[in-house]
Amino acid sequence: MPPPPPQHADGSGGAAPVPDSYFTESRKGEVNELRNLLRNFATERDPQRKRDIIKKVIAYMTLGIDVSRLFTEMMLAIETRDLVIKKMVYLFLCNYATTHPDLAQMCTNTLVKDCGNDDPMVRGLALRSLCSLRLPQMVEYISEPLRRSLTDGHAYVRKTGVMGILKLHHLDADTLEQSQMVDILYDMLRDPDAQVVSNCIVVLNEIMQSSGGMAINRAIMMHLLNRIHEFSEFGVIVVIELIPRYIPANDGEAYAIMTLLDPVLKTSNASAVLAVIQAFLSISRHLEEDMTRHVMTRIKAPFVTLLSAGSSEFGHVHLQNAHALVDLCPGIFDDEYRQFYIKQGHDPTNVQYLKVSLLPKLANPSNAPDICVELAEHVYSAAEPKLSRLAVRAMTRIACRNVGGSGCEQSVALRLVEWLDSTVDHICSEAATALVNLVRRHPQLKEIIAPPLPRALKYNVKEPSGKASLIYLLGECGTDEAPYALEKVIDSYDTEDSAVVRMALLTATVRLFFQRPPEVQHMLGRLLAKVTDDVSNQDLHDRGLFYYRLLSSGGPEVESVARAAVKAAPPPSDLFAEEDDAALRKELMKEFNTLSILYGKPSVNFIASKYQIPYVQLPTEHPLPPGAEDTGVMVPPPNPAPAPGAVLAAPVAAAPVDTAPVADAGDMVDLLGFGGDAAPAAAPVAPSTSLSLKSPVTMSGDEYQATWEAIPDADATVTAIPLSTMPTLQWMEQTLASVSIFTMASGELPTELKFYHYCCSGDVFYLIQSNITKGEEPLLIVTCKSQGVEKEALMEYMKSSLT
Repeated sequence: MPPPPPQHADGSGGAAPVPDSYFTESRKGEVNELRNLLRNFATERDPQRKRDIIKKVIAYMTLGIDVSRLFTEMMLAIETRDLVIKKMVYLFLCNYATTHPDLAQMCTNTLVKDCGNDDPMVRGLALRSLCSLRLPQMVEYISEPLRRSLTDGHAYVRKTGVMGILKLHHLDADTLEQSQMVDILYDMLRDPDAQVVSNCIVVLNEIMQSSGGMAINRAIMMHLLNRIHEFSEFGVIVVIELIPRYIPANDGEAYAIMTLLDPVLKTSNASAVLAVIQAFLSISRHLEEDMTRHVMTRIKAPFVTLLSAGSSEFGHVHLQNAHALVDLCPGIFDDEYRQFYIKQGHDPTNVQYLKVSLLPKLANPSNAPDICVELAEHVYSAAEPKLSRLAVRAMTRIACRNVGGSGCEQSVALRLVEWLDSTVDHICSEAATALVNLVRRHPQLKEIIAPPLPRALKYNVKEPSGKASLIYLLGECGTDEAPYALEKVIDSYDTEDSAVVRMALLTATVRLFFQRPPEVQHMLGRLLAKVTDDVSNQDLHDRGLFYYRLLSSGGPEVESVARAAVKAAPPPSDLFAEEDDAALRKELMKEFNTLSILYGKPSVNFIASKYQIPYVQLPTEHPLPPGAEDTGVMVPPPNPAPAPGAVLAAPVAAAPVDTAPVADAGDMVDLLGFGGDAAPAAAPVAPSTSLSLKSPVTMSGDEYQATWEAIPDADATVTAIPLSTMPTLQWMEQTLASVSIFTMASGELPTELKFYHYCCSGDVFYLIQSNITKGEEPLLIVTCKSQGVEKEALMEYMKSSLT
């Protein structure tokens, strides 16, 4: 037998030792292990180990494990200089704030304290986390740090504060309205950091969406457009999306806006290109009628480039937009029709469907044969029946719209007749349906179509829609074999289950009766007897009674009415009444580059009324009369921006800005301090100045580059000088040299002339970069940088010298 267990000094034998205290926690589990690790003193001394432990906490939180019991330990971990740890702890706090509001209040003082940290990254992260708690009781703690952040010296903190205003709006809109932070956001449109400006636009648009978005005027739009090169791709899109809501003061301003946006068409960002297209189309509505075609010609190349690049999802969106653009301006993409051919093995089915349905809209007498050959290949080679059907319909649409030139409809009719003998059910059925539309549009094709119809009805077509189409064609063509072919169908009436076929049979027989009364009279009587006794379909029953009573009443007048009803003339236009959707397409173009284009319906049909954003165009009145000559289309940027800490030192306007849509320009006067919306005034008189340019002066290229980069873009002065004729490089250089403005370098690009000038007044150098856009109305865009105070005077001096 085994030896007895050893005895311990305490007499407990081999039993487990008794705990020192019942309150000692000895439970096992992931959360408790993490708690012990976070409490371990060694963890505090090893930052990397602490990171790994907190990462594990975040991983468990992501998996759905409740780690809120670690709230106290995580709060203690926030006191660190490690940004990674702070970021993870902030994420933990925000995640459990909604479900554990009592715990979230514990971290309020810590977050408010971090909002005043010396490190701008910590200030920004703390403010973002504080605003993300989204608890009503946190509003009083959020307001003051949020207001301080808007005047912070670091752009990251300011842009975080701007987004925090939006969170405060969703948390308590009344508090935001009372705080007048909306006025501050308008003031911050002058911020030197472009990201801050783009965030301000986003926040203003969302806060004021009930009134159509942020209030805009000429000064705001010109300021933003002059700085568009500073914005990121996201910021560029945000700015451009304001343009459809802006009404240009006159044609000159409209053309200048399009000139400023033209370089964006060269970007690879599809959203930016589509936003520019939408802006161009909206501006063209305020110009001459033929301007839309000029705009479409300009955007064609960038848009076709988008079609050939990107993922299939982007391709689907671009093709839907292409449908809308082709409807707006027919013929614009006709010469690029090969770009819309299906790429076998590359295009998914949804893209193939869109391309096939778009090809008929691109057909003209020169390319219709190629397009028809391409479509015919997809009828048999397509892997899916739907693509085959769409290809047949596309060919028919080309013939019905008379866009293929002479002989096109005969060629298409012969091809469709050939497909009636196909052994593939969906092909012969779709061909029969297509022939119906072809005969409706071109009745002279009956002689080509009629002969194979009885054979196809008897042997080939099995689908109800195809059989109904063949029966309709037999009644329409009225050949010698038609009565006998229809009589066999009437004999099998009781075995025919499709109401569509029965309805087509009734209509075709009545139609044929007026063409061949002796042959059809008896079988029409049998058919009417069966139809009037048939109660399976109410429409069929009622139509049968109508024909019976019509024929029973007799008289020449009834006969003439019946003949006119069953032998209608072809439609006068290329579109059938059921295809005429011009009103819908016009409505959709107002919502170009939105989901409305993808869904094919206005937004009111799929967005609830409470979420609808009204479309409001501003300003209702302009400081420039419509016929005035606009010599300052691109308003110069504001005066040199103040230090970041003083951006909001004082309001720009004398009165608070009205954030609702305004009735006149006076309600939005001078939002940016430019005087852009003041009442029309006389032309400004050049200020008196002591400007005196030295000659000769020299400057090296390195000095020019270093001086230009040392001066912030916010301190630059930009203006526009209209030119009567397109100058040459030599003329510009000689003319400016004669007034002591010298040229460092110049060159000619495909779309513009570019110059780098410099001059000296006293001991101060003025650097000038100018571009002249080529065209019938050349425009000189001048950017001047200098530490001197005579930039405006120099611009006037240069303008008078050139004009």
